[in-house]
Amino acid sequence: MSSKSIDYDSLMQANLARVFGERNASRRMKAIAELYAGDATLYEPDALATGHAAISHAVEALLSSLPPNFAFTAMGPAVGHHGVGRLRWQAGPPNGPVAVTGTDVARFEGSHIHTLHVFIDPTGA
Repeated sequence: MSSKSIDYDSLMQANLARVFGERNASRRMKAIAELYAGDATLYEPDALATGHAAISHAVEALLSSLPPNFAFTAMGPAVGHHGVGRLRWQAGPPNGPVAVTGTDVARFEGSHIHTLHVFIDPTGA
């Protein structure tokens, strides 16, 4: 698949909203199955998870450590080429101060995420 046929923005925005923004485990698993390759790996700064169930558990652990109204939002559109995309995001309470910012970098195989690296910006960046 050529890099032009991958809709990086739609796929990475969907990942942010439907995976990292979904607290319902069954809806999150459905989104992961649609967006990620079966052998996909999520790389977080201090952990990694391979496969749909492990990725869902990693996201669940992250979300359970955050306040219930905490939300991730994109800071502009995702961009990409040659099968690699990136999306900058921020998180915090709705209409509240931004608590954290970061960047997701995904490598795609076809229209599925094969690896997702999550980078957290240093405080004050």
